[in-house]
Amino acid sequence: MDLILLIQALILGVVEGLTEFLPVSSTGHLIVVGDAIGFTGERAKTFEISIQLGAILGVAWFYRARLLDLAGGLDRAPERRFVLNLFIAFLPAAALGLLAHKYIKAHLFNPLTVAGALIAGGFAILLIEHRHRHRGARVHALGEITRLDALKVGLAQTLSLFPGVSRSGATIMGGLFLGLSRTAATEFSFFLAMPTMFAATLYDLFRSRQLLHAEDTLLFAAGFVMAFLTALVVVKTFLVYVARHTFRPFAWYRIGFGLLVLAYFW
Repeated sequence: MDLILLIQALILGVVEGLTEFLPVSSTGHLIVVGDAIGFTGERAKTFEISIQLGAILGVAWFYRARLLDLAGGLDRAPERRFVLNLFIAFLPAAALGLLAHKYIKAHLFNPLTVAGALIAGGFAILLIEHRHRHRGARVHALGEITRLDALKVGLAQTLSLFPGVSRSGATIMGGLFLGLSRTAATEFSFFLAMPTMFAATLYDLFRSRQLLHAEDTLLFAAGFVMAFLTALVVVKTFLVYVARHTFRPFAWYRIGFGLLVLAYFW
């Protein structure tokens, strides 16, 4: 395999793992970094889909004990309620994604729309943080989340179908706006990411199956493993961070990065 291609795959794997679960938009970062290192085109798009699977497996591995408890405890009311909440939150984006997938891919995946979403999302985080500081949290644990809370977080997740909004940003900020604590909103976002991203990634890979070639196996595997390992570290570190800090630094980062994207592609 071309050494340059392998290095590109490793770099993009790290970028995916770093940004997928932070409220900063992995899409925006992959567009900019991919263009900067010359890894673009249909092959690159399929590669980016595959490394998303690596990132989501990273968070699944981090929560493996909790997932096993859920799977083995569905005869208990708290576990059933939590799984039902995840299913309720999953449905809105899944339904809208199926209906609008082609349009979004054809018309919204470009640097200017991503930059606009990054900047707008940054200001939204600042406003939601301001509101949260004055109102406080009414939900401090995952078990306290109601079905209505789950539905509203799921509706917030539909915003992430617009490239650059950030799936984690939409769900975490949606939870914060509803009165979830920063930790509860972040953990619910991580659990919701698993069914959402598994479904979206496998659907995209199926649609792009004609672009999958045996000679790309090592390339895809390298990016996949790097995304997995990086996401594993990021999830653990991010949970420690949100227990003590606000999301304002991510807001200012989004605004600055959005302006950089505009300048880079103008």
